[in-house]
Amino acid sequence: MATIPITPTLSIDEQEIELTAVRSQGPGGQNVNKVASAISLRFDISASSLPERYKTGLMALADRRITRAGVVTIKAQRFRTQEGNREDAIARLVDLIARAGVRQKARVATRPSRAAKARRVDEKKQRAGVKSLRRKPVDD
Repeated sequence: MATIPITPTLSIDEQEIELTAVRSQGPGGQNVNKVASAISLRFDISASSLPERYKTGLMALADRRITRAGVVTIKAQRFRTQEGNREDAIARLVDLIARAGVRQKARVATRPSRAAKARRVDEKKQRAGVKSLRRKPVDD
């Protein structure tokens, strides 16, 4: 039973992933019509052994590869060999799961200090003074 490592502490079983070979799109000569070198990957999020935080993170991602039913579908056809496309599809799934597990840092609301406000006002006054010196003198 082979496992696919996601992080140093997390991995998923290869049996949770459904890989099928399909015909690749685009140009390729006579060979493209008879060789199924592209790989279509399907991964059911809810039926997987992932921790709950990864499942909710995946469902929250705004990614077109994730259906409303919670199935990740990836089509890999970058390489000419089935093995290369298989590795590419799995690598893209691992990247997607790893991104879903990253927690956003909580933002701490801050305010500028009184000294920072005073510096800002002083700089504005200084800048306004420089600009006023550029004006033409007013004749009385």
